[in-house]
Amino acid sequence: MSSDPGPFSPIFSINVSADGANSQNAPAPAPAAQPAGRSLDVGTALIALMRQMVDAQNRQNQMIEQLLQINRQVLQSTQQANSQRQNEMTQWRNSHPELVQSCRSALETLSSVQTDFLSKMTSEVNDSHEELIDSEYMFADFLDRYGPRMAHLNGILQILNHLVG
Repeated sequence: MSSDPGPFSPIFSINVSADGANSQNAPAPAPAAQPAGRSLDVGTALIALMRQMVDAQNRQNQMIEQLLQINRQVLQSTQQANSQRQNEMTQWRNSHPELVQSCRSALETLSSVQTDFLSKMTSEVNDSHEELIDSEYMFADFLDRYGPRMAHLNGILQILNHLVG
């Protein structure tokens, strides 16, 4: 770093010699007056440290600006992709109106099937509450019976909902 002031001069010193140990009860000697150059060295060092901190903050600000620019670009490209996909779906719906109507009808039917399925599933959970908690086998059996069906039904409903718009 070009603005380093060099080695720091000590601000205070501690006497650890044998002579200092014998005079434990003696009053501490008065500190010597600081030479003017010493306070100038401390001031120069503080200024250099502050400059380093400002430089580091400037670099951080530049990196944040770069991240914001990248974030804007990603957002813009995502919006463009979503807009393009929405336009393609609108074109597909316009060119297949009878299929869209069939999907709407299937969506309504499967929604009622899902409601019945959820009703049966929740009543079984309420009826066998203790067994599901106490028995790993019963819980695994419950998941095997209802899990894949629920996942598949939800996937189909999402696709139909997307096609219907």
